[in-house]
Amino acid sequence: MMEKTATRIDWIGGSCRLLTATAAEFERTRPFEGLSIGTGIHLEPKTVALLMTLRAGGARLVCTGNLNSTQPSTVEFLRSQGITVFATQTTDPAAHHQSLEAVIAEKPDLLLDNGGDLFAIAAEKPYANLLGGTEETTSGRTRLLPLRERLEMPILVINDSPIKQFAENRHAVGQSLFESYLRFTNRSTNGKRVTVFGYGACGKGTAACFRNAFSTVSVVDIDPVTTLEAHLDGFVTPLRDQAIRSADIIITVTGFAGIVTAADLPLVKDGAILMNGGHFPHEIDVEALRRHPDVTGIDRYEADHIETFHLADGRSFHVLGGGHMANLAGPRPLGNTVESMDLGFTLQARCLERIARGEAGPQSCIVPVPRDIDAMVANAYLDLAR
Repeated sequence: MMEKTATRIDWIGGSCRLLTATAAEFERTRPFEGLSIGTGIHLEPKTVALLMTLRAGGARLVCTGNLNSTQPSTVEFLRSQGITVFATQTTDPAAHHQSLEAVIAEKPDLLLDNGGDLFAIAAEKPYANLLGGTEETTSGRTRLLPLRERLEMPILVINDSPIKQFAENRHAVGQSLFESYLRFTNRSTNGKRVTVFGYGACGKGTAACFRNAFSTVSVVDIDPVTTLEAHLDGFVTPLRDQAIRSADIIITVTGFAGIVTAADLPLVKDGAILMNGGHFPHEIDVEALRRHPDVTGIDRYEADHIETFHLADGRSFHVLGGGHMANLAGPRPLGNTVESMDLGFTLQARCLERIARGEAGPQSCIVPVPRDIDAMVANAYLDLAR
């Protein structure tokens, strides 16, 4: 019997059955032959499965990551495969921006973006051979919509696919934020009062997972219709101030900045835990919290990526992962489930294939995944699952 020491990248690659099948097809059809793809997406093992699928289709890859989530072992593996990577594991926006600029300087033909970082630079520094690409997130769509007239190229928004909404956002983000709370803190959820800011797909999944783990869950959303939905789904829907005052755990999943700020310090319960699940690390204004004159000291649990803030009146509260996306921060970050990312990344691959073949025009600028691609990916997954 021959034994092999395998890695997490091997485990993930073997678990992404849709991407494996897509890569086998792409090796025959070569949709990206002669094209380069610039990527700005979390560099962790599941991304490797996507990037290898694109390379199987003939693409030359130029890659960077996102703030804080780059895993050095993933970068090392990609470079061992001859892939160009401009990325370090950093929380410094300036250093990250340099990596993004380096990708755009290579003038890739297609962009695979996450948060609108690459397309925002391309809008400022346009170049002739850019055909279009994909944007992964709601945060990115919100950021790029004002740039639509300047971009004027096909950009398909993966997050607007119903598959992405229920498979990754509702189920997987909910599960992974729940897992992240346990992983960071090793504390229980039983009987805890949890406030979830945002009741989009990610908020729905997060609220459901904590309720299923015996927490009392409150939901805050700026949209009264969405708040009514949360109410009818059986969640507590207090006004914002009361939702903060009562919370043992505060979770932001909105896609917008400044959801919890230093102005909320008088409301924060003694011992409360704050964590963010949104793409950008600005939903909780951690920097303003650190600078606030009422903060008399901060204990940093470096190995656990936890900060405890002590206030002048004797209260304290805790921030997980510096306010970065919790499921890709902290010790041994795992991100969303393999199956959800297999689905979402197959959507990515098929959308990039559609644009590379010239089958999506400028009118497809910042629009959802085409319905026939959704149907194709859903049928492929169901065929494997039956």
